[in-house]
Amino acid sequence: MTHTQKLMQLTPDHDFFVGIDSDGCAFDTMEIKHQECFIPNTIKYWGLQPVARYAREAAEFVNLYSQWRGVNRWPALVKVFDLLRERLEVQARGFTPPQAASLRAFIASDGYPKSNAGLAAYMADHPGDAELETALAWTEGVNASVADIVHGVGPYPYVRESLQQLSGRADMIVVSATPLEALEREWAEHGLAQYVRLIAGQEMGSKKQHLALAAKGKYAPEHILMIGDAPGDMRAAKANAALFYPILPGHEAEAWQRFHEEAAARFLDGEYAGGYEAARIAEFEALLPELPPWELDR
Repeated sequence: MTHTQKLMQLTPDHDFFVGIDSDGCAFDTMEIKHQECFIPNTIKYWGLQPVARYAREAAEFVNLYSQWRGVNRWPALVKVFDLLRERLEVQARGFTPPQAASLRAFIASDGYPKSNAGLAAYMADHPGDAELETALAWTEGVNASVADIVHGVGPYPYVRESLQQLSGRADMIVVSATPLEALEREWAEHGLAQYVRLIAGQEMGSKKQHLALAAKGKYAPEHILMIGDAPGDMRAAKANAALFYPILPGHEAEAWQRFHEEAAARFLDGEYAGGYEAARIAEFEALLPELPPWELDR
């Protein structure tokens, strides 16, 4: 059975469905993964040593502190290159970041999942591309660093309590752009896999596709909730007419406590949609700017 078939063949056991993002949402892993795994490999494989300080700032802004937070690793990488190209300090050093034409073509392509396997398949159909070879080495280097470094990083407070609260009332799955191997390891390591029916990673498509295949048309729209920490999570929910509960970057524990003590009951009682959801989303959007701080300081 393919990954996609596993999503399609999920049948409701309960009247409610909850999709939960993993990195930075259920687990406090976003900063360690990006600061210790993604960024060092980005500097190493893409030759950004002459502008390492600015590369780190751009990567942290894109992946942690902006409206791009949580985006798939490939468009995130290209966005980092673009921010570097526009930055005056980088221009002053005479440094030219990668144009990433081949990567952009891969991102825009149809029929190739934006995963390591998808890249390998795309490379098989576009052989001999040095940039794609670098991209594969980079993404494999990132995954190796994650497997080596990221251990023992548990869920945020009130995550376990919230899953226990929903258990028996809602069908839950993990909805993530992280590779499946890392997700399965982390959810099992901390005893949370028992609460979800399926763990969906980047190999199963986008978060929008996860929700569409697993939930849309199987549950009433007001009975489908996505819990996430990034704008992409919210867009995936809204594309499927589902509700969205944001985990606020920098205030994750407080957001989970409010979910456990207040929002979960509202969702199960049919009182979440409308003004309550809108207030939560307004708080969330205010935390994630579009412009980086170095542009605001000009």
